[in-house]
Amino acid sequence: MVQPVLLPVTAHGLTDVGRRRDHNEDALLVDDDLHLYVVADGMGGHAGGGTASRLAVETIQRTVRAARARTPGAFNPGSAESSALPGILRGAVEQACAVIYAAAQADPELAGMGTTATAVLVDGRSAFVAHVGDSRCYLLREGRIRQISEDHSLVAEQVKAGAITADEARNSRFKNIITRSVGFEREVKVDVMAFALAPRDAVVVCCDGLTNLVDDHEILRIVTEAPLAEAAARLVALANARGGDDNITVIVLRTGN
Repeated sequence: MVQPVLLPVTAHGLTDVGRRRDHNEDALLVDDDLHLYVVADGMGGHAGGGTASRLAVETIQRTVRAARARTPGAFNPGSAESSALPGILRGAVEQACAVIYAAAQADPELAGMGTTATAVLVDGRSAFVAHVGDSRCYLLREGRIRQISEDHSLVAEQVKAGAITADEARNSRFKNIITRSVGFEREVKVDVMAFALAPRDAVVVCCDGLTNLVDDHEILRIVTEAPLAEAAARLVALANARGGDDNITVIVLRTGN
């Protein structure tokens, strides 16, 4: 039987403080060895937000690396339906939640901190996503963009319930209120998704500092037109040109062939 071709993946990420903040509470991970890519948008004050996002990224990376060392065969490309990677990725985010919660309990200055976490793990045939909060994962394919993750936010719930429209959500004063985060409580429910990769796909992982100011079709246009090394920078520059009122973090992945 002919085995499906494995798609090479290249990635580039960038985080920026923006124009209105004096510090960056975002963190990102581009680990091409693990094929692991993470965006975390922290909250909880000057010390707390940055600590939470950093702990999330570090813990997810460490947990996935330890899982590969224990069971390297689980990271071999295979069927998405039978893969162990969704469980590994979910466990990594759950571990990050426990680590952040424990750190907050141990230090009053960090009380109440938490973070979003959107992590993508690629095996050459499929992409697996673990997601908490309102950072996002998009798939760009054949001139279209699709949001893979679902926002865990107050306005997203209002849109889902039919209480407000998507346009009203974009302008709502409650748009930054999230309903689920990593580390605010001891445990968190993690959304896990998977999708098959195709040649010339792009995947974008980003925080709301980008999506609050740059529309989906603009993300599609820039990522489609720009070289990989420039795409993230162009997205950040556009968000900053429109006010840059939050930290801005984005990772762009592309498949080859």
